[in-house]
Amino acid sequence: MTHDIQILRDLVQQYNEAISDSVYDERRALWRDHHSLKPTRPPVIASMGFWNVWCRDVFGNHNMQCEDPFYREYERTLRMWLFHHEVGDDWILEPWLTVGASQREPRGGWVGVWGLDVELHHSGVEGGAFKIARAPLQSWRDMEKMTWPRHEIDEAATARNVARLQEAVGDLITIDINRGPVMQGFLADISTSLAYLRGLEQLMLDMYESPRELHELLAFMRDGILENQRQAEAAGDFSLTCSHNQAMPYGGGLEDPVANSGTRQRRDLWGFFAAQEYTLISPKFHDEFLYQYQLPIMANYGLTHYGCCEDLTQKIDMLKQAPNLRSIAVTPVGDLAKSVEQIGTDYAISWRPNPTDMVCADFNEQRIRRIIGEGLQAAQGTYLHIFLKDIETLQGENDRLRRWTEIVRSVIDEVW
Repeated sequence: MTHDIQILRDLVQQYNEAISDSVYDERRALWRDHHSLKPTRPPVIASMGFWNVWCRDVFGNHNMQCEDPFYREYERTLRMWLFHHEVGDDWILEPWLTVGASQREPRGGWVGVWGLDVELHHSGVEGGAFKIARAPLQSWRDMEKMTWPRHEIDEAATARNVARLQEAVGDLITIDINRGPVMQGFLADISTSLAYLRGLEQLMLDMYESPRELHELLAFMRDGILENQRQAEAAGDFSLTCSHNQAMPYGGGLEDPVANSGTRQRRDLWGFFAAQEYTLISPKFHDEFLYQYQLPIMANYGLTHYGCCEDLTQKIDMLKQAPNLRSIAVTPVGDLAKSVEQIGTDYAISWRPNPTDMVCADFNEQRIRRIIGEGLQAAQGTYLHIFLKDIETLQGENDRLRRWTEIVRSVIDEVW
C-alpha cells in the first residue's frame, strides 16, 4: 500500500508542476469568451477517447504500477492527464482530483438504471463491437417491469473512498466530491437507453407501427430522468463540477468549475445532450419522438450543448427550439458548410473533423492542412472550436496529437 501511495504522490507532484503553467489561465479566458460568443481564435482540443484500444494499450492495467484497483484508477487518470498536458491543446487540466459519490442504485448500465437487464453479444475482440442479443422490452407489457432510478448516495462508501484518497494525496491536491445524480450526460438524453431498451431497428418501426406506446415510453423516461435530477437538486447534490458540455464548461455567464463548490442548481450548470441513435431519423420524427421529450430536461440547465457523433445538418432549425442552447456539434458525417449557414453566429460550433483523416490512418500533414483550412474558410465569422475526438489508434506514434495540434494552430494563424 505504501508503494501505491508513493506512486500517486509522485504523479500528483508532477501534475501540480504541469498545471502551474500560466497557459491554463489563458485557456480559461479563451473558453469563457468563446462560449460567451465573443470573437476569439478557434479553441482546439484533442480528446483521447478514454474507452478505446489505443488508451488501453498505453494506459491499460498492464502499464500501471499501483496494485490496489482503487489507487490504480487515480494513477491512470494522472498519467493520462500528464500525457494530455504534453499535447498542448486548449484542454484545461484542473487543480483537483474528483471522487464520484457511490450511488445506491442496484444496477448500472444503459438499461439497468431502469430496473431491467439487457443481453449483449460481444465480438470477443478486445475493444471490439457488440450488439443487443435481446432487447429488454420485447413487448409493451414489459414496460410494467420498469422503475425510475432514485438518487440515493451511499454515504459510508463515499466517505471511505474520500478518506483513502485524502490520506494518500490530500495534502498535495484538493479532493473534490461529485455527488451528481446518475441521470446525466448520455443517461439523460433518453436516446441512448431507448435504443438498448427496444433495439434500434425496432425503435424505428415503433415510430410507424406503435406511436402511442412509444410516446408513453418516452414520457415515462422523461419523467424518470426529471425526478432523479429533482431528487439530487433537493438533496443539494449538484455542484459546479457537475457541469458538462463535451468541451470546456466555461463561459456564457455561468460560474467556472470549482472543486467542492457547494450546492448549485441545474440552472447554474451546463448540460450535455445528444441523439446519436437518431442520426438516420428524419427531423420531423426526431422532433416528435425524442426532442420534445428532451426539451423539458434541457430547460432546467443554464446552458446546453447538443450533439456527439450524429449528423445534425438537417436538424439545426429543430434544435433552435431550446432557448438555452449555446453549442452545437458538427460531426465528421455532418456538412460543415451547410451547418454554418444555419447556425451563423447564434451558437458556438463544435466542429469534429474525422479522426481517420487526422491521426488514425497514417499522418499526412498536407491532408490535415487542406481539411482544416477548408473547414476554417467555411466557418469564417462564426464561433468555432475544433474538437478531435473518438481517436481509436495513433499507430504507435503517440506524439501525433502534439504534432496535430501544432499543425492546426499554424493553419488557424494562416486562415483565421
